[in-house]
Amino acid sequence: MPERPRVRTAEGLVQGRWHQGHAEFRGIPYAQPPVGALRFAAPARVPRWEGVRQATEFGPPAPQSGPIRADVGEDPGSDWLTLNVRTPDLGAAGLSVLVWIHGGGYIAGTSSDPMYDPTALSGAGLVVVSLNYRTGAEGFALLEGAPPNRGLLDQIAALEWVRRNIASFGGNPDHVTVAGQSAGAGSIAALLTMASARGLFRRTVTHSVPGNLCTRALAEEVAAELADRLGTKPTAAALATLTPHRLAEAVTSLGTDLPAHHERWGRLSRIGVATCPVIDGDVLTEAPWTALAAGRARGTELLVGHTRDEFRLFSAMSGRVDGFTDEEARTALDLFAPAPDGPAAYRAAAPHATPSQLLETVYSDALFRMPSLHLARANAVAGGTSFLFELCLSAPVLGGLFGACHSLDVPLAFDTLDSPNGRELLGDPPTPEARAASRELHGAWIRFATTGDPGWAAYHPDHQLTRVLDATSTTARYPEQDSHHIWENHPPTPFDLSS
Repeated sequence: MPERPRVRTAEGLVQGRWHQGHAEFRGIPYAQPPVGALRFAAPARVPRWEGVRQATEFGPPAPQSGPIRADVGEDPGSDWLTLNVRTPDLGAAGLSVLVWIHGGGYIAGTSSDPMYDPTALSGAGLVVVSLNYRTGAEGFALLEGAPPNRGLLDQIAALEWVRRNIASFGGNPDHVTVAGQSAGAGSIAALLTMASARGLFRRTVTHSVPGNLCTRALAEEVAAELADRLGTKPTAAALATLTPHRLAEAVTSLGTDLPAHHERWGRLSRIGVATCPVIDGDVLTEAPWTALAAGRARGTELLVGHTRDEFRLFSAMSGRVDGFTDEEARTALDLFAPAPDGPAAYRAAAPHATPSQLLETVYSDALFRMPSLHLARANAVAGGTSFLFELCLSAPVLGGLFGACHSLDVPLAFDTLDSPNGRELLGDPPTPEARAASRELHGAWIRFATTGDPGWAAYHPDHQLTRVLDATSTTARYPEQDSHHIWENHPPTPFDLSS
């Protein structure tokens, strides 16, 4: 075994490191740093370099916003558009490839999170790629003089890099599965509809697909408000005079103050995240659910799932478990339940539910569960094959306070139960039930990425078979106690201005 692994990419030679017998390369640029003249521009391909580029350290993430953000240090640098590769065999030909797109509400997140450690997946024979992309205003604010949805364009640039180079790492460019959770899953749903992404991946894995997309009109108002807070105009030229850190902090501040815009911004005002993908008419022309269902996008092999208690993570983090008022529940139902009968249907389905239970249910449904279910359905209608799961294993810590919450599935799928987030949710050491659920979901990922079959029956709108993941899992009709019937004919719609 050579002292350090080296690979020649189309852009130049990179040198990584060995890790448990596998070759690992970190911080490889797939596009030029989007600063200076390239601030708010579409990703620009990296020029070829001479000599050997060291690839042993993660690249810095894009500027972070919101209450949960990666620690980027005092001077993280501007090389935000990098990716990482872990391969079990540099000499192989045609290994299956899994590309991971991190979540973080479209305003934060980084590929270096220990929860995304690829060791177990690579050990099962996959070439694993993870990437950073622009988030917050850098990636998603709708600005005059800049292409929209730059974060999505970054992801496509990374997938193009994979297409060009992954064979040199032992991977098969025709056997790529792109996977993501939360904002990563929402990104992938958008990529399914984008012509520029076609041919760059074969299969998709989406956990907790979010429903937050904005219309152009709403995104324009958000950008104007953001610029006004900074004393400038919502143009690329004007905002480029501000430091990325200052702009990221303004996104955080606006997220905190979103409820003040309730009358005009409707649903967006209640989710704490001001910037997200925009139905701009150019890069992203329509919501994935309608594009797939109407035959304007091709179906794929899709593994899609959600957790039973998606919103519990957010209510627990805010200290509001069992603490929401009837007025807050009423507002949530009025804004997010399908009109006109949704609010009454929720109350009729759970007549003895507390305000907190009602609020958590409708937020879980509207923000993650129903977008995931409708994506599975729309993909099947478009001629694809969908496999659906619901995670029902409750996090054992704090007496089960978190339930089967948002993000609980991620350490289970990566088999990173010993990561900081894994230990915080699943115990230290993890319970036998958590280990059993991890074996199933981790194994499902590997089988799906290599064969297209996670190990259970495919979902179909007629029989609605779903894998219910728990310490002991079963395949059954979509959970009968669920409120999904309220959403039967109501696919997610983009967030828009309130009348």
